[in-house]
Amino acid sequence: MADYTFYTNPMSRGQIARWALHEARAAYDQVLVDWKAKPAGFLAANPMGKVPTLVHHAEDGDRIVTEAAAICLYLAEMHPEAGLLPNDAEMADYYRWTFFAAGPVEQAITSRNFRFEPSPEQEGMAGWGSFDRTIGTLEAHLDGSKWVCGDRFTMADVYVGSTVDWGLNFGIMPPRRAFVGYAERVQNRAAYKAAKAIDNTLIAEMKK
Repeated sequence: MADYTFYTNPMSRGQIARWALHEARAAYDQVLVDWKAKPAGFLAANPMGKVPTLVHHAEDGDRIVTEAAAICLYLAEMHPEAGLLPNDAEMADYYRWTFFAAGPVEQAITSRNFRFEPSPEQEGMAGWGSFDRTIGTLEAHLDGSKWVCGDRFTMADVYVGSTVDWGLNFGIMPPRRAFVGYAERVQNRAAYKAAKAIDNTLIAEMKK
């Protein structure tokens, strides 16, 4: 048995977790989840029935991790040899921008996609405030930084990079220089290419 069981569907946020697994050089067994016939083992691990779900077969027993951002950060902790953790000086940006992408940026993109925009009176209660403010904030950071934490790639870039990549591919995030340049750097990662090749092949097979 591999160290991890990875429940996923290639047409999902499971793509984020697969990339994280490859960056961490973690050994995993894949279980594909059919939306209409979800495996019992998967539902036992995650009653929400959402992917990705990761089961770590640790020495002290199985550990279940859900939520793509949490899976990314967990894998960085479990595989420090991969060099994906932040140093002390990088830690604030590492956590800030990972959770900024998981919270305000995802909410902003989703609300724009669903054509829901909070009114000026509602912005104070909305976690992302407004689409323009959220996107502008992320743009300003990436415009002055090669990676999330500066000059060095960390696991934060797997989650933030996936979010930017997704937003650009679906035409929701504006193709501004900072986003496009960052996405191109992300796409040149060997682990990104390896993970995407697997998911793209699975998607092609599903469409036959």
